[in-house]
Amino acid sequence: MKTIPYAAQTRVETPLGPLTLAATARGLALAWFDGQAHRSAEVDAPQRPDDPHLRLAAREFEAYWLDPARPFTVALDARGTAFQQAVWNALRALCAGRLATYGEIARRIGRPTAVRAVGAAIGRNPISIIVPCHRVVGGDGSLTGYAGGLDRKRSLLEREGALAPARRGGRTAAPT
Repeated sequence: MKTIPYAAQTRVETPLGPLTLAATARGLALAWFDGQAHRSAEVDAPQRPDDPHLRLAAREFEAYWLDPARPFTVALDARGTAFQQAVWNALRALCAGRLATYGEIARRIGRPTAVRAVGAAIGRNPISIIVPCHRVVGGDGSLTGYAGGLDRKRSLLEREGALAPARRGGRTAAPT
């Protein structure tokens, strides 16, 4: 596997725990929560919170926590296969407060029978929240798979208004 030439990294605090951000010269290449699945143990890049891509991403994450509908404008440099790129681009079209199923994403990229492959590509998304894989649910509307953990997924969807806040007993209202 080819190593990504990260130019800089930093960590930002979020209401859902620390987020590691890393950028290449072209843009933000990763945004991962601590303990996230499919995450590399270490990022080989100097700590440089002053990097222009990281500085903009950090400001935009701060704004997201105040207003989840506000769009991100930071340049992205997510590395993946052509198929993964197609899936991640389809995710970028999902607005805050809206959900899609894995099957819908497969149809949007013109691969209606590739639902499992779409799920795998979504699971490998290197840029949490900005590439909103948390907005994808099972065909029956259930919260399934999120590399950052289902509690974070639920919290993000509640924050964005796609789910009613969890009720006592841990039950969550159905997605809208």
